[in-house]
Amino acid sequence: MPTILGQNQYGKAENRVVKITRDGATHHIKDLNVSVSLSGDMDEVHYSGSNANVLPTDTTKNTVYAFAKEHGIESAEQFGIHLARHFVTSQEPIHRARIRIEEYAWERIEVPGEAKHSFVRKGQETRLAQVTYDGSSLEVVSGLKDLTLLNSTDSEFWGYVKDKYTTLPEAYDRILATEVSGRWRFNWTDDARPAPDWDESYEQARKHMLRAFAETYSLSLQQTLYAMGTRIIDHRDEIDEVRFSLPNKHHFLVDLEPFGLKNDNEVYFAADRPYGLIEATVLRDGREAKIPADLTNL
Repeated sequence: MPTILGQNQYGKAENRVVKITRDGATHHIKDLNVSVSLSGDMDEVHYSGSNANVLPTDTTKNTVYAFAKEHGIESAEQFGIHLARHFVTSQEPIHRARIRIEEYAWERIEVPGEAKHSFVRKGQETRLAQVTYDGSSLEVVSGLKDLTLLNSTDSEFWGYVKDKYTTLPEAYDRILATEVSGRWRFNWTDDARPAPDWDESYEQARKHMLRAFAETYSLSLQQTLYAMGTRIIDHRDEIDEVRFSLPNKHHFLVDLEPFGLKNDNEVYFAADRPYGLIEATVLRDGREAKIPADLTNL
């Protein structure tokens, strides 16, 4: 039976680049993990092995490092925009470039004196950015992963469907905890209007997400997810779509009665598996969802 080539792409994954900017005795650090994926007129390399249209993946790696020097790294998003535009506009066979970036945050260690070149790695979350360019328009998606949140009260779970397999007791005061994986898509697509301040936008989106988590009296993790996405969109005009994947990090009250002790919502067992997985997209009214339902397919 004859076959034809379907969707294909290639590139260099996980290029670790650390850029130090020296402002006298004060240094600034950007620590990125950059993955490049290219697609276009690549049929022949699959059919016949001809590399005539292939930009070596080693070249894409070198470009990442050279651009860190030539353009600097203002933000993960801006760095991704530079790279995506370069690969599409400089190589005729390449029609689409997708740049995925993880950014690892560092916090300055404050010490007496003028030296400001020491840092400690911040472990709360990993910042994410994905830039896709097809020669005419850009799509920028930012976000984060591995951000663990917990409310020790103001959370309930009751009134749910019960059948013969249900053993879960209703809860009117419980711990609500999750590890946030979130993405948000910008409505900026080209230079026809000014680009957002990417760093400010990230910090503000993160702030509003945390405020919504803290301020929502939760009757379900779904309700909290919707409040988090809604607050971001309500406060950030540049964002049209938010997608969250929230595992419910269950905390169960420990039975202390065998020891003659009353557990008044004080001692819990934190279970990592199995976990409930709550996922949803929140959209600005009138906009179309474009972030994949499965965030691992971004």
